[in-house]
Amino acid sequence: MSNTDNEAPATWLSQDAHDRLQGELDELIANRTVIAAEINARREEGDLRENGGYHAAREEQGKAEGRILYLKELLRTAKVGEAPTADSVAPGMVVTIYFDDDTDDTETFLLGSREIAATTELTVYSPESALGKSILRTRPGQTVTYTAPSGADIKVTIVKFEPFAG
Repeated sequence: MSNTDNEAPATWLSQDAHDRLQGELDELIANRTVIAAEINARREEGDLRENGGYHAAREEQGKAEGRILYLKELLRTAKVGEAPTADSVAPGMVVTIYFDDDTDDTETFLLGSREIAATTELTVYSPESALGKSILRTRPGQTVTYTAPSGADIKVTIVKFEPFAG
């Protein structure tokens, strides 16, 4: 087994998506001082146990910091441009599957991050999800079974896949 088998597949972003996410990251970082000032103002109101404004400001800070960390990592590791054509399912692909040998029970979705799908009506599944992990590196006609969060085993067959065009 080579090292490339252990590496996470690349996330591809268009230049527009990359620029939009970089702008969001810059805005979140710039807003840190505003949130800190809000926390300090709420702290000065007195008893912190019954201070809803203080707790709300701290929660907002936590969400913002989590988003900052996520965006920094995404932008650090993402590749900008068009994803290369692939001979098997990979992140950034629009995938069509059918369930349990029923060729009429199909679903088409995007395998990738929410940010890639910001401008699409497609359902998005993460490559880290149970379904996403099970179909990575598969080809049309291949059937795989995965365990859903409910505990049920679900069988899917790959019909086709293509790079996400936006």
